[in-house]
This record gives sequence, structure tokens and C-alpha cells, in this order.
Amino acid sequence: MAWSRHIGRPDPAEDKGWLAGVKAEEKVRLGVQAGQAARTVASHCEDAEECAEMLAMLGLLPGQGISATDQAVGRL
Repeated sequence: MAWSRHIGRPDPAEDKGWLAGVKAEEKVRLGVQAGQAARTVASHCEDAEECAEMLAMLGLLPGQGISATDQAVGRL
């Protein structure tokens, strides 16, 4: 059986560019999702120690819950 390229994307360089765009979008989406998860965890914890422990269990970093607005206003 012969392999053929998809007719809509004959240029391999274009395929790599498209895939790079998809990967970049996914990275942004996962960053937003991790930030939301970190904020949710932080809002349900009793103290900073518990929060750090829960975030570590989930593989999240404390700074992932800080939005660009919070950083600009200085609400760290």
C-alpha cells in the first residue's frame, strides 16, 4: 500500500508550522487550566502549608494560580 500526502498540505514545512501552532495553543490552554486548578486548591485550603502540600500532590506550582492582572496590580 502506498502512502500519499494529504492534498491540502503538500509542503512538509507547512505541516511543521501548523503542528507548532497547535502545540503552542495546547501549551497556553494547559497553562490556563493549571492556573485555574491552583486557584481552586488555594481557595479550599486552611493555611499556606496545606496549600503547598496539596499543590505538590497535584504536580502544580503555587505561581500558576497568579493571573497577569494580579501581577500587574501587585496582588501577589
